[in-house]
Amino acid sequence: MNTLAPPRRAWVEQIMGMPVSLHLRGPGLDSAPVERTVDAVFALLREADAVFSTYRADSAVSRINRGELTVAAAHPWVAEVAQLCDDARERTGGWFDARLPGPGGERTWDPSGLVKGWAVARAARLLSGADCCLNAGGDVIVSTAAGHPPWRVGVEDPLRPSRLAEVVTLASGAVATSGTARRGAHIVDPYRGSPTAEVAGVTVIGPSLLWADVFATAAAARGVTGLDLLTGTGYRGLLIGRDGHTRVTPDWFCS
Repeated sequence: MNTLAPPRRAWVEQIMGMPVSLHLRGPGLDSAPVERTVDAVFALLREADAVFSTYRADSAVSRINRGELTVAAAHPWVAEVAQLCDDARERTGGWFDARLPGPGGERTWDPSGLVKGWAVARAARLLSGADCCLNAGGDVIVSTAAGHPPWRVGVEDPLRPSRLAEVVTLASGAVATSGTARRGAHIVDPYRGSPTAEVAGVTVIGPSLLWADVFATAAAARGVTGLDLLTGTGYRGLLIGRDGHTRVTPDWFCS
């Protein structure tokens, strides 16, 4: 077995208001085909931000919420994401809901809890067959080539962001984290219409980043019993409460 570390190269760009990093391992990382693929990955993520950002007045999401645009008339991605949001609401018993209640009782459409995982997963398809780690603000997809070591993914402690709460070793799959460390109390309990008060952070591991992202958001919204949503799904999770207490699913420590 080759014990030498494979060649490695990293790229970082600011997209969606966060650092997005791509790490590749293997030969030929300075080649033109690799550069074109990397450019395509970041271009796709920038386009997703332009379509779905709730902070951009010209995005499709903002225009839909102002009544200027319909889902059917928007970018084709919008209808796809809208359907996935409906599926996610059903799969989580309503704990993931992109229709957020406003101060006057009206509801706005905010697919942010799903769309980052969806966009990163879509971008990762461009890296098919590569030994890679794509990380967008804590939403991570990894793939490992034969004979190479697995990736080590750090899980930030939401109560002490300068520290790691856990390090996950993963050869293939996805890690998604939702919590208060970077954006404060932004995850809304869809039943009460207010930010969740019990949970500092939830990390979910599984085969799909889209669904890991959805389950992490839904579990955080539900509160300290949020990890119950993962039962029978094939996903495992870690929840850190605002009281500092840590909860995990029974299979959390499985490699």
